[in-house]
Amino acid sequence: MAVFQAALINELEKLRKKKKAVVAIVLSLLMTVIGQLLVLGVRMGFGIRGAGSTDFSMLVLSFAVNTLLPLFAVLVAIDSFSGEFNQNTMRTTLTRPISRFKIYAAKVTAIGIFILVNLAFLSILSLVFGLVFSGDTMSFKGVLQVILAYGVSFFPIFILALGVVLLANVLKSGTSVFFVAILSFIIFKGLGVLFSQYSGILLTSYFDWYNLWLASSMPWVKILREFLLMLGYGLIFFTGAYYLFDKKEF
Repeated sequence: MAVFQAALINELEKLRKKKKAVVAIVLSLLMTVIGQLLVLGVRMGFGIRGAGSTDFSMLVLSFAVNTLLPLFAVLVAIDSFSGEFNQNTMRTTLTRPISRFKIYAAKVTAIGIFILVNLAFLSILSLVFGLVFSGDTMSFKGVLQVILAYGVSFFPIFILALGVVLLANVLKSGTSVFFVAILSFIIFKGLGVLFSQYSGILLTSYFDWYNLWLASSMPWVKILREFLLMLGYGLIFFTGAYYLFDKKEF
């Protein structure tokens, strides 16, 4: 366990030093500021309240889970694998007295922590802005719903990241992985719209999974079904990527 913890700390330190972590924070801040300015513009220009404090957090989440969060999950997953493959730094990592599985698991865990931190930062930021500009509409129940929505949004984004990890172990170039991942994301999003009756089997249709948790009467059967489907995707991606990673020669 101590060896895995050391490997995880090392991976987190690598992520901390990369500019993508800073860019993710800056873009999250900009997105929240611009969103709040738009809400204030609607309120002042048309006399419409726009969005309450917790409603604003949900608007931010709705936009983020379909744009920024998947994008940065893709970029970090690519950097963690393709980046090190291309720079030949993976060879140095493998010279340490640690199994390939622990190295792989540490990288995947670090990606998951990065996604969680992004979601936590965005939720706190949106709640703070909501409190400052629409504090009279904030309630304890609303805050709990925001925390729940942001928390469960971790799963579909993390599964997407695992899919990119698999691609990174199939394709050699990080650029190729990026374009294939983005193109696949767009195609599956389009298929979900064109063939809505089959969208339930597409991973990209689960980014609004948090809405099920906010329903007045929770559809537990649908929640469980979609969770099991995501779990199935995750196991396939995780296992397939590890198999390829374990067989690679550096």
